[in-house]
Amino acid sequence: MRAFSPPNSTTLASLFAGFLLLLPHVLHAEVRLPSIFSDHMVLEKAEAVPVWGQADPGEHIRVAIEGKTAETDADTAGHWKVSLNLKEFAPGPFEMAVEGKNRIQIQDVVVGEVWLASGQSNMELPLRVTTGANAEIARSANPFLRQFLVKKAAAKAPASDCEGHWTVAGPETSGEFTAVGYYFGKELQQDRKRPVGIIHSSHGGTYIEPWTPADAFDQVEAFRVSAAAARQKAEEYPKERAKFTADFSAWLKQHAREDEPRANPDSYAGENVSTSGWASVNLPGKVTAPGFPSSGVFWIRRDIDVSPLVAQQGFKIMIGPLHGDWQVYWNDRKIDEMTYARLPGSNFPCYFAVTPEQIRAGRNTLAIRIYSPAAPLEIPAPSLWAGPIDLNGKWLAKVERAFPELPPEQLASAPRMNFQLPESLPGTLYNAMIHPLVPYKLAGVLWYQGESNAKRACEYRIAFSTLIKGWREKWQQSDLPFYFCQLTNNYAKVTSPGESAWAELRESQSLALALPNTGEAVTIDVGEAGDLHSRDKKTVGHRLFLIAAAKHYGEEVSCSGPVYDSMAIDEGRGRIRFRSTDGRLVARPLPATYNVKTLTGETAPLVRNSPQSELEGFAICGDDHKWVWAEAKIDGDTVLVWSDKVPRPVAVRYAWADNPTGNLYNGAGLPAAPFRTDDFPAITRNSHF
Repeated sequence: MRAFSPPNSTTLASLFAGFLLLLPHVLHAEVRLPSIFSDHMVLEKAEAVPVWGQADPGEHIRVAIEGKTAETDADTAGHWKVSLNLKEFAPGPFEMAVEGKNRIQIQDVVVGEVWLASGQSNMELPLRVTTGANAEIARSANPFLRQFLVKKAAAKAPASDCEGHWTVAGPETSGEFTAVGYYFGKELQQDRKRPVGIIHSSHGGTYIEPWTPADAFDQVEAFRVSAAAARQKAEEYPKERAKFTADFSAWLKQHAREDEPRANPDSYAGENVSTSGWASVNLPGKVTAPGFPSSGVFWIRRDIDVSPLVAQQGFKIMIGPLHGDWQVYWNDRKIDEMTYARLPGSNFPCYFAVTPEQIRAGRNTLAIRIYSPAAPLEIPAPSLWAGPIDLNGKWLAKVERAFPELPPEQLASAPRMNFQLPESLPGTLYNAMIHPLVPYKLAGVLWYQGESNAKRACEYRIAFSTLIKGWREKWQQSDLPFYFCQLTNNYAKVTSPGESAWAELRESQSLALALPNTGEAVTIDVGEAGDLHSRDKKTVGHRLFLIAAAKHYGEEVSCSGPVYDSMAIDEGRGRIRFRSTDGRLVARPLPATYNVKTLTGETAPLVRNSPQSELEGFAICGDDHKWVWAEAKIDGDTVLVWSDKVPRPVAVRYAWADNPTGNLYNGAGLPAAPFRTDDFPAITRNSHF
């Protein structure tokens, strides 16, 4: 199973450096505003819209916009806040002035709807790499659709500000908008006929815990002890890392194994280098061949054929955890590097980005220099990839420098990197990327995250509700709209029904609907088997819009597909009732193929598990808990489920797989949410933070 992609190695290392250094601070003298109060901003059309900042203690502050004013004095710490009534304001644009001892003028301010979009990389995915991007970007000019992009950061304590800027949608800018947020905002703007601002604060490859306010996390008994242990590890981390660096440097010097980089790497990394003297190796696996030393400096390389569509979008490359130093070359140019002194921890993956400007359609050459002085070089499983391109298989390898063999006891004395980057420390992303936005007036929150937490899916039911409640408490709005995307379908299709961590994560997400003013966009029909970042974000944004239209803006629209309500066993069949049918249940025709990777146009034949059944995706079991595929058909406003192999059924499941095949929809064309009627023990029940 492919790891969910975080940003490149250099970015992650620098983020943690920021985590160690970034502390809240107070700015003095002139009146100062957080970065979100800046040119092109969108303010919520509401009665009480806060504006805040810093100044000298006691300094008198006046805020004015289109004849509306508010005044206050900074407190003894220099903090100040006013509230504006913008309920009756037209869209604008306006100019806002903030005056104290100095005057700040904010240009091109509009008033409308503001939504915070957050999560991991499926929320982060930019519009430019999604389906239909070129045509959409070309027609995207809209002065009333805007994004505030929060720069990625982490912090030990709540920060008072973040780096970010507002951007107006247009052909030169829209490609960098969050695709989900863009399509949601575009449809909302067209529907409400007023400006829409998307505050985009997301970070690929992240767990839910760093997004959760630390104090909210600590209030949950199940998390308190583990959170304290995680913080202790974080406190010890800098010392462990520094000790390893010093000890390993001394060991290398003692055994004359220090690196001596070549002044000119072209003879290894060059595109047109003769590879007749290179050995063939299969990766992932050991980098070894006849005559190769057990330790030394190695080069691996391969040519990569890139389609024009993929080339114009760029991608990230993953080569698994590498211990030692590495330098990465793409078409003769060094694009990334890491040293053991900077490596954040053991099992840290080698990720790096290749920009569209660096890629050409057709043949490209990837070469990596790896310094491995204390252990045989191995590229571990599970996989190697470049965006949608599979890199598993044949590579070429060559030795630049061989180190003499050491006696086993000397080799064993090499210091080992036994620490890991404390990347899931509670509150660190909240502190740096969400807290600086509080209490900016919002219409609501859009959330797309969970892939990284799939191994702890059962626990997510507590973690997710804790995050929602924690954010609402910080905004002092107990019913702040919180609408989220259920995990899409991904990974290989299965031929036998059974257990699934992703299905359990989806269930944990659905349980959050018990909280008031929440909504779930089901997306099990838009994913791709071979790409965790499904490229159809228009459908995702549309389904989030439907939820907002119905729940927040009071429109008469359907916003949910069929939702399991109850089951009764009748003569060996399960009769299942649903809510949210929009008047009828529908068996949608199944396609002949399913998407593997839309970026490369790869599809696969769809093989039905219940070929004679009207409905696909249902499984049934008896007291033995052995699941079999079931026959299922619509019967009025219910679904009948059965199997001749299970004469006395006790439980039914629907779409219970990483990548399910299902075709149950409602009258509004929305898919049924995955469900199970049983409460059998979850396979992730013993996995904890």
